Amino acid sequence: MSVASAGFPLLTVTAALPAVGAVATAAVPAAKRNAAKWVALLFSVATLVSSLIVLARFDPGGARYQLTESHAWIADFGVRYELGVDGIAAVLIALTALLLPFIIGAAWHDADELEPARPNRRWRPTQGFFALMLATEAMVIISFAATDVFLFYVFFEAMLIPMYFLIGGFGDRAHAAGEEEAAKQRSYAAVKFLLYNLVGGLIMLAAVIGLFVVTSDQLGEGTFSLQRILEARADGGFQLDTNIERLLFLGFFFAFAVKAPLWPLHTWLPNAMGEATAPVAVLITAVVDKVGTFAMLRFCLGLFPEASKWATPVVLVLALVSILYGALLAVGQRDMKRLIAYASISHFGFIILGVFAMTSQGQSGATLYMVFHGVSTAALMLVAGFLISRRGSRLIADYGGVQKVAPVLAGTFLVGGLATLSLPGLAPFISEFLVLVGTFSRYPVAGVVATVGIVLAALYVLLMYQRTMTGPVEKPEVRAMPDLRVRELAVAAPLVALLIFLGVFPQPLTQIVNPAVEHTLSDVQKKDPEPDHPVAETGRSDNKPAEHAGGDHE
Repeated sequence: MSVASAGFPLLTVTAALPAVGAVATAAVPAAKRNAAKWVALLFSVATLVSSLIVLARFDPGGARYQLTESHAWIADFGVRYELGVDGIAAVLIALTALLLPFIIGAAWHDADELEPARPNRRWRPTQGFFALMLATEAMVIISFAATDVFLFYVFFEAMLIPMYFLIGGFGDRAHAAGEEEAAKQRSYAAVKFLLYNLVGGLIMLAAVIGLFVVTSDQLGEGTFSLQRILEARADGGFQLDTNIERLLFLGFFFAFAVKAPLWPLHTWLPNAMGEATAPVAVLITAVVDKVGTFAMLRFCLGLFPEASKWATPVVLVLALVSILYGALLAVGQRDMKRLIAYASISHFGFIILGVFAMTSQGQSGATLYMVFHGVSTAALMLVAGFLISRRGSRLIADYGGVQKVAPVLAGTFLVGGLATLSLPGLAPFISEFLVLVGTFSRYPVAGVVATVGIVLAALYVLLMYQRTMTGPVEKPEVRAMPDLRVRELAVAAPLVALLIFLGVFPQPLTQIVNPAVEHTLSDVQKKDPEPDHPVAETGRSDNKPAEHAGGDHE
């Protein structure tokens, strides 16, 4: 397996920029909170530029892992600081870097109200708030780039720390209950998020150690290097016992299913998104949770191909339950943010369905779904956050007639909602269509069941829009509601434009993603199924059907 190496450590720089930005933001003097915001925004934009350079330097026709870096870290235990990106990782790093400036812009005043009430001048809520966001970004980027399993695990777990404080310490203040009750709910959501993910991480740690033991036995020395393990398997020098492979797969998959989140390990997400501020909720579901589904592609299918095929029937059932369960609960929600959270559970079901359909269309669609879901959820949730900040309530029943007093806000909210239900012409439609086509070609029953989620998505999105934006203006708080301000429009408009652009022209992403998907299918020795009724080649004199290179020859 050839590896393209970069002389300049571009991936390290891309991850280091938000890490340095977090330190710089936290170090801004207490009285300069506006300066801290600009420092955070500047570093997030610099990270975006660096991530775009990663995309520009990535060659879709080149080696599987590019821009690689490899340095000894804990040599006695075979741990290396090893980075590299394939097409899937490259676009997800770009997604992460793209969303952070918008998240920071939307959260511009979210920590301001904590400033007058702070009991200690040394505690700087604004600086801490934005520093934690940048720290999370740095850890997510390293997770996407890490090709050393232990390095991935360290940052996979470490990102829980800043997220815990973002949920529990800077949560949503739009509560019908008093501040004391709101603080209890924020604390509960943060602890639940941490415990669920810690348990998943501890189970994964046992599997990581098991992987080291197995590689030590078969390769002569223990290693966590994904690239080395894949090369050894390709050469026939690394073969796992069936039972051991299945146990290791389950250890990894459990942690990723919690992070994703997959039913029935999903219950932390509605609490976390409901109690976090809207920008932090976007950070959770559009950025952090993508690490779980990405890791299924990179590590579960790459390291444990036979176990992945063995587990596929069960995983597909769980994915279908997630799709339907999340959508049904979204229909019945009264809380706007919890509705979007349950919708995201349904969407992650589609992503996992595409991953384990084991077809090129399904996995390409799953990867694009990660990107497009990130953009559409950001658009919808951030505009919902602007709406909630005006009214001071997350309850759908407290609105009505918003489009009459704030038409631009209502319009951007509608586009975000239509993208969430995968309306043709908007980016998520393409990814959802590919997932369904890829699933149906191999598992037609699962494909048919999954389409029910599309109908339910239209129901919960359109009902939410109808109840909040249409009808008469009955609430005085709504009647006095201003439309989007310049800063808010600068956040919402580019996301809406991106949804439309990628909905019409997704080719720049598909060209990068498709070769990586081919490598993943090669790992699990899968090919796309042959058509049931192959068409004869033009000009053939006989009646024999043409052969199809894409047939599944298992």
